[in-house]
Amino acid sequence: MTNKTYPYPYQNPELPLAKRVDDLISRFTLEEKVELMCQFQTEVPRLGVKPYKHGTEGAHGVAWLGEATSFPQNTGLACTWNPELMRQIGSVIGDEARVYFQRNPAVNGLTIWAPTVDMERDPRWGRTEEAYGEDPHLTGALTTELVKGLQGDHPFYYKAVATLKHFYGNNNEVDRGSDSVSIDPRNKREYYLKAFERTFREGRAGSMMTAYNGINGTPCNLNNEVNDIVKGEWEMDGFVVGDAGDVIGTVMDHRYVESYAEAVAGSIKAGIDSMTDDQPIMFQALRDALEQGLLAESDLDHALRNAFRVRFRLGEFDPEERNPYSRVPEHKLCAPEHAALSLTAARESIVLLKNEGLLPLPHTLGSLAVVGPLADEAITDWYSGTPPYRVTPLQGLKEKMGERPVFFGTGLDRIRLRSAATGKYVRIMSGEGAVSALAATGENAADAAVFERGDWGWGSSTLRSVDTGKFVTETDSGLLTATANEAGGWFVKEVFDFSVASSGKVEMKAWNGRPIVLNERGGLIAVGENVFDNAIKVDSRLPGEQWIVEIVENGMEKAVNAAKSAETAIVVVGNNPFINAKETIDRADIVLPPTQQALIQAIRAANPNTVVVIVGSYPFAVNWENEHVPSILFTSHAAQELGHAVTDVLFGDYNPAGRLNMTWYQSVNQLPELKDYDIIKGKRTYQYFDGKVLYPFGHGLSYTTFEYSGLTLDRTKVNQDGQVQISFDVHNAGKMAGDEVPQLYVRIGQSRVPRPLKTLKGFTRLHLQPGETKQVTFTLKAEELAFWDVTRDRYCVESGEYTMMVGPSSEVIALTATLQVEGVTIPPRSLREPVRAVNYDDYEQVFLDECREGGESIRLKSERGWIAFRDVELNEGTFRFEARVSGNLKGGEIAVALDSPDGEAVVSCKLLPTGGRQAWTTVTAEAATGLSGRHDVYLHLQGEVQISWFRLYDI
Repeated sequence: MTNKTYPYPYQNPELPLAKRVDDLISRFTLEEKVELMCQFQTEVPRLGVKPYKHGTEGAHGVAWLGEATSFPQNTGLACTWNPELMRQIGSVIGDEARVYFQRNPAVNGLTIWAPTVDMERDPRWGRTEEAYGEDPHLTGALTTELVKGLQGDHPFYYKAVATLKHFYGNNNEVDRGSDSVSIDPRNKREYYLKAFERTFREGRAGSMMTAYNGINGTPCNLNNEVNDIVKGEWEMDGFVVGDAGDVIGTVMDHRYVESYAEAVAGSIKAGIDSMTDDQPIMFQALRDALEQGLLAESDLDHALRNAFRVRFRLGEFDPEERNPYSRVPEHKLCAPEHAALSLTAARESIVLLKNEGLLPLPHTLGSLAVVGPLADEAITDWYSGTPPYRVTPLQGLKEKMGERPVFFGTGLDRIRLRSAATGKYVRIMSGEGAVSALAATGENAADAAVFERGDWGWGSSTLRSVDTGKFVTETDSGLLTATANEAGGWFVKEVFDFSVASSGKVEMKAWNGRPIVLNERGGLIAVGENVFDNAIKVDSRLPGEQWIVEIVENGMEKAVNAAKSAETAIVVVGNNPFINAKETIDRADIVLPPTQQALIQAIRAANPNTVVVIVGSYPFAVNWENEHVPSILFTSHAAQELGHAVTDVLFGDYNPAGRLNMTWYQSVNQLPELKDYDIIKGKRTYQYFDGKVLYPFGHGLSYTTFEYSGLTLDRTKVNQDGQVQISFDVHNAGKMAGDEVPQLYVRIGQSRVPRPLKTLKGFTRLHLQPGETKQVTFTLKAEELAFWDVTRDRYCVESGEYTMMVGPSSEVIALTATLQVEGVTIPPRSLREPVRAVNYDDYEQVFLDECREGGESIRLKSERGWIAFRDVELNEGTFRFEARVSGNLKGGEIAVALDSPDGEAVVSCKLLPTGGRQAWTTVTAEAATGLSGRHDVYLHLQGEVQISWFRLYDI
C-alpha cells in the first residue's frame, strides 16, 4: 500500500530499492524509455525525474567543469604504492564533484569516468598516463581504494559513482576502434580481468565502461562477458556504459553489423545500459530496433533498472536530510586540505631511480642551474582538471634558494623564420581581422617575430612567441596565429613538423601533415584537405613553402653556460602529454627526444654535479643517463604541486619512496609487437620477462638504508582453502627518516604450465625513523596462488612448493621462505568430449576469433600454424577426430600429430570451402589405430581453416 505522504511507491524511501526502481520504470512511456537510454538522460517532469548526465571526467581530479584540485597523473599515483592515499584522493574527487553537481545537476553528473583499470603490458601505449601499471595486484589494490573513497562509506547512498574504464584489452591506440585483440583464457583470467575483478568484488564499483576494441573477434560493447562475468560472476550491482561513439563504431569501424538498429540491440542485450553516442541517431536506432523486433520493451526496462538503481543511490529521489552527501560545502572545492593532499601525492609518487650520493642537495647550496624544456612547466593532460594554480620546478627551486642565484635556460633555440621565396621575415600581425596572425611581411630582422622552438622529437615541434608567451596554432580556416595558451586539445594544432628539404631549406607542415604556404597577403596558412585525424599524419602532394631558420639564441649554449655557472645543475626533461603519445596516438619509441638526450649529455659534460629530473607519463629508456648521470628522479606530470614536490625531494625535505609501477626496458627491441597481447608467450612485464632491464618493476631508492630480517611463516604447509601469514622485520639503518615499500612476491617450483617468474601478492608502505624497526605481516590466501586451468575451465591451486620472496623491488629480493601447498594435481587431459580450441596449452601462428554459434575460435595468422594440448590420455584403440570448423572461401586441412610439432600426422582431415568465416560445419576423420598412453597432441592448421571445438575419441 502506498504511503499517504508519497503519491507513488518509487518516492517512498522506506520501501526496498528494487521495488522503488521497478515502480518508476513501469511509469515511463516507451518513448520516454528510449530517451533515457543515452548519456544525457531526458527530464520527465510529470514524474519528477530531472535531466541527468552520465560521465563526469575525474581521472586525477574533477575535469572540464572549472577549477578543481589536481592530483598527479594516474601512472604517478600508482608509483605511490599507497592504497590509503588513493582512498583519500577518491574522497576529494567525490566531494568536489558533489559541489559542481549542486551548482548544476543537469550537466555536472555524479557518475565519474574513472579510474582506468586497463593493464599496461606495453609502455608504448599512448594512454599509459591514465592507468596504474603493469601488475593486476597493484592496480586492483589502488583502484579499489580510489573507488571506495569516491563512492563513500554509507551503506546505501553514494557520494559519487566510479565508472571503471575500459573493459577490456584496451592497450593500443592506433586502430583501436576497428582492432580485435587476441586474448586466450589464461591471459584473460590471470591478467586482463584480475584488477577489474577486485575493484568490483571488494570495491563494489557502481559503473563500468566498455572499450573501443574487440576481443577475439567481438566488439567489446557486444561482449557477452559483460553479462556473464561482470554482472554474473562478480555480481556488479550498477550500470554499464559504452565508450563515446562505440555503438556507431560497431557499424562504421568494426563493420560487425550493417545497421545502427542491430548495433544498439546487440549492445543492450550484451549488457550495455547507457550509450555515449550521438543521441538523435541512437534514439532512431532504438525505435527501429523495437519496430523490427530486435529489441523488446523489456530489454529497455532491464537496462534502465540498472541505471536508475544508481541514481536512486545517489539520493536524487530522497529527502536531502537522509543523504549524508546531499550538501557538500562550497568551500570544499579547492580546499587548502585538498591542496595539501595533492602535495602529499606528488611527493609520494616521486621515484629516485639512481643516486650516487649527489642527493639530497645541501641546504647551504650556493648556486643552482635549472635547465631543460620542462624546467618551467607544469603541464596538464587531456583528462586533467583545471588546477587553481601551478608550481613549476623552477618556481619551487627558486623559492627554496631564496636570494641565492638560480640560473635558468630551457635548452630550446630562439629562432626567426624567413621565406626562402620572398626573403621576408615572419611577423605577428595586429590590426583588424589579423590579430596575432603570422605573416611573412617583415623587411628586416628587426621586424621579425622571435619564437622559442620546442622539439619533442619524431617530427613534432612547437613555436612559442618570446614576446607574448603564446603558442602558434592553426585556426579553423587554416591560418596560423600566435594565440594558444598551451599546446593541447583533442587535435593538437600547435604541433608542426620542420623537415629539411633537398635544397637545405626547411619545409614546415601542420599538425596533420598539411604544408604551410603563404596566402596572397603573406599570411601563413595550412593548405590541403583538413583531415581531422592526428593518429596517422596526412601527407599532401601540394608543394610547401620553403623557409630559412635563423638562430637568434642557441638554447643549448645558454643552458650549458648556466650549468657552468652553478654548483649543481638540474636538467628537467620528459614528454608533453599532448604530443607524440596520447589517446589515439601510441609512442614510436621509448627513448627521450634526441634533443633532450643531447642537452643532458652537454650539461653533464659542463657540470659533473648533474641531476636529471624526468617529468613523464611513461617509462623511458635512459641508458646513457643511467650510466653517466649521478642522480635521476622520475615523476609523472603532477599538476599544481609539481614544483614543490620535486624541490622537497631534491633537498631532502622529503625522503623519496616512490616505486615504479612498470618495468623500464632498455629498448623497444626487448618488446614484442605492440598488438601482441599474450604476456605469457611474449614474455611481457616483470612476471615473464627474463632479460636485463634498465629499472625493474617496484624499483625505487631512498636517502636512507633499510634492512630486512627474520622472515617467518606461521605455518610451512597449507591446503588450498587455507592461508599463511608471512612476517619479517624492516629496520631503518640510516640517519634519515623515510618510507619503505616492502613487497611480497611468489613463485611456484614446478607447474603443469608456464608460470610467472614471480608475481606480486602483497605490499605496504610504512614510515620508519632512524634506528626504528617495524614488523610487517602479509596474509596470503592459498586461493591467490591459483592459475586458470584450461583443461577444466576454472581456477586451480596446484600442489607444490611455493617460494615466498620479500624485498624492496621485484629484482632485489632480501628474504625467502618455502611454503608447501596441498592443492590439486592436474589430471591428464581427455579429448573424448568436445574441447574448445581456445583452451590450448601452446600455439604458433594463430589468433583467437569469434564463433557466432557461441564462444570463440582459432584462426591462422599465416598459411600454417598449430595449437597444442599437453599431457593427453589416449586409451588404446581406434580413434576418430571430429571438429566444428569453417573453411571460409578456400578451405584447408587439419592434421593431428603427437608429441612434437614436427611429428608424423596420425590423422588428416581436408576441409572444403564453407562460404564464409561464420559458415560452420562438422567434419570427422578416422585416425591411425594403436594410439595409447599420454601424449602432447598438436593440431596443425593449413589454409583458411577456422576451428571452434574438436575431440579425439576411441570408437
